[in-house]
Amino acid sequence: MFKIAKLGLISVVFFSLMITLISLFFPSKVRISKAIDINSSPEKLMVLLRDTTQWKKWYPGADSAQLLPEITTLTDSSVVAVTMMQNGRKGVTGWNIYGSSFPNTITLQWYMDFKLGWLPWEKFSGLLFEKRYGPMMEKGLENLKKSLEN
Repeated sequence: MFKIAKLGLISVVFFSLMITLISLFFPSKVRISKAIDINSSPEKLMVLLRDTTQWKKWYPGADSAQLLPEITTLTDSSVVAVTMMQNGRKGVTGWNIYGSSFPNTITLQWYMDFKLGWLPWEKFSGLLFEKRYGPMMEKGLENLKKSLEN
C-alpha cells in the first residue's frame, strides 16, 4: 500500500512539474486586437473615446459593469485607459486611429493588454481571452460605427 501511495505522490509531483514547464513556453503578456473602418472624422470619434461617461453608449456592458477606467494617455489619435480587473490586476485597453486609403474613412484599432502571472492556470487562461473578449470588442466597434455613421 505504501508503494502505491509513494508512486501516486511521485506521479502527481512529476505531472505538476511537467505542466509548469510547458506553461513557461506560453507568453506572460497577451494582446487582443480588433479593428474597423468608420466613415467619420477622428475628432468625432475622439469625443466618444476620451470621455469615459460616453462609453455607456457603445462599450458593451459599461452601463451595468463596475468599470472604473482611468485614462492614462491621450493624444489626437490614441487613447489608453487602465481598469481594475476582477482578479485585482490592472488591465490596459487602448484605441488607435489610423488614416484610411478611402476618403472620409478612418480605421480604429481597439486592443486589450493582459499581463499574466507565472502560475500554469493563469498562462493557460490566456488562451481563452480571445474567445471571451473578442466578440465584446467587435460589438463595441460596431456600436461605435453605428453611432458615428448615423
